[in-house]
Amino acid sequence: MHPDLARIISELRAAEERARELAEESSEAGWQERPEASEWSAAECVAHLNLTSEAYLPLLEEGLNRARADGGPSPSRFRRDPFGWMLGKATGPGGRIKMKTAAAFVPGATVPREEVIREFSRLQGQVIDVIERADGLALQRVKVTSPFDPRAKYSLYSALMLIPAHQQRHLRQAERALSRVKV
Repeated sequence: MHPDLARIISELRAAEERARELAEESSEAGWQERPEASEWSAAECVAHLNLTSEAYLPLLEEGLNRARADGGPSPSRFRRDPFGWMLGKATGPGGRIKMKTAAAFVPGATVPREEVIREFSRLQGQVIDVIERADGLALQRVKVTSPFDPRAKYSLYSALMLIPAHQQRHLRQAERALSRVKV
């Protein structure tokens, strides 16, 4: 497995473990409670990640099919394209830019903790499967359209890098939410 792809898989597995730990460390009521009316609960943070993965998966599959059809070689080292790099810096765990979430990615009804975590794990497995099947392909040459904004396009490799960075950001948000409510 290409080391850059193996690193993404490692980050996805770490995010899955962290989500599981947060859920185990909290009560169901604490998991569902919002610290403030305008802020998300830990449950909503993870549910948002589930919505995001569900939206990304078809785009990743389409990009994977195009990369396979293109047949170009995998580089010795992947690089994000400039827009993907900028977006990663802005929306990753250290990003200071707050962005309004599109309505399609705002979690709706309250879902029990175990169900949200089970769905998160299932989706992580599907994203990891895509990455494993992407090994050896020229992912940096294929552009995908952001599920958040159809005007935004970045490389398939950038998209794969954005997913765990986005997860880290929202898992930290979930952690902060839990620290401010009775867990």
